[in-house]
Amino acid sequence: MLNSITDGLLCCLMGKTTNAVGPLDSVESSNGYSFMEVKPGRILRVRHSMPNRPAPEGPEETQPGGPERGTVHCKRKITVYRNGQLVIENLGDAVRSEILHCQNSSGEPNSTVELELSDPAGQAPAQGPAGTPGCGTREAAAAPGKRRKRKPKKVINIDCKKQITSCKGTHSDVVLFFIHGVGGSLDIWKEQLDFFTKLGYEVVAPDLAGHGCSSAPQIAAAYTFYALAEDIRAVFKRYAKKRNILIGHSYGVSFCTFLAHEYPDLVHKVIMINGGGPTALEPSLCSIFNMPTCVLHCLSPCLAWSFLKAGFARQGAKEKQLLKEGNAFNVSSFVLRAMMSGQYWPEGDEVYHAELAVPVLLVHGMHDKFVPVEEDQRMAEILLIAFLKVIDEGSHMVMMECPETVNTLLHEFILWEPETPAGDGQGEKK
Repeated sequence: MLNSITDGLLCCLMGKTTNAVGPLDSVESSNGYSFMEVKPGRILRVRHSMPNRPAPEGPEETQPGGPERGTVHCKRKITVYRNGQLVIENLGDAVRSEILHCQNSSGEPNSTVELELSDPAGQAPAQGPAGTPGCGTREAAAAPGKRRKRKPKKVINIDCKKQITSCKGTHSDVVLFFIHGVGGSLDIWKEQLDFFTKLGYEVVAPDLAGHGCSSAPQIAAAYTFYALAEDIRAVFKRYAKKRNILIGHSYGVSFCTFLAHEYPDLVHKVIMINGGGPTALEPSLCSIFNMPTCVLHCLSPCLAWSFLKAGFARQGAKEKQLLKEGNAFNVSSFVLRAMMSGQYWPEGDEVYHAELAVPVLLVHGMHDKFVPVEEDQRMAEILLIAFLKVIDEGSHMVMMECPETVNTLLHEFILWEPETPAGDGQGEKK
């Protein structure tokens, strides 16, 4: 046990952070970093910053009588047919763009799976710009006269009320979780963690197993999606409060989606940064990461350079320094190979994402060579309540390239609250 803990902390003891750790569930340190034993011998480094707030004067965000502010009726019917066609009917307040202030995602929708969004009353829904997530309909939707009676493979009905509230740094029941992707570490969130900590938010950011200063088990099964998801679940259960906001980057978005699906009453909002489309995960059979570990080790300088070119819009000295400071792609060849081959998550398909009733902000760097903008546009179409923001100057590591812009977008979304018109009874209809 002690040997595994020592191995997991070696990089931190020799690096810029020094922490004393024992075989406990979680050991807090004075500099904001802690080490959490999610399983025997499996240690994750976690940055946890909780500001010193004065005791609240009274209950936060309480409303004296009348309808609760920010309440949205989320009601949709998801029908899956045997030919793979997916039909989504938005039946509640979420089809109304004037309530949700949906943003234009622009671009044509992906055509891999046929999707149809229809209005419950049989009328044309409130038309926003083309591609408005969660609000409009596909132009390719089948006309009523062409529909045939078919027996669906599966029908899912979502009917719930969500109270979407503004989350301020002074609110003691709000926690922000930051989850990085393959090859990164919690250090890639430095600008965001510092920004939100100064605003008074409680923030939590773990290093995934094998990344940063977390322990690196020498067994491939330790890096499957399910193994990593259970790690993130343990971190979430350890620090979660009443209103939790999940921020994920790249592969980390999948873990945010997993938590939002597992804990719909605890996850208040989700932010997906360059996370890709709503597709089930499956490792590629023809990937370079299927090569033997020794070969990948020899190729690691080339891989790091390739990541710099693909992950950043520019490849200057500043970007190289950011890559170094963020420990991006600074993982062993074994861990990298196991991470890529372990990305198997068949449940995470379009239906899985369509079931989410949580508000989602999608942030995309226009120059991202890993994730095409069409994938995030597709994600915006599938999600019930979604906002898509494209940053022209950014690429895959947009939160490091354009920290001020990203911080502003994140903060505005965290503070966002839907304006439910007074006396509107549509949300009460069944």
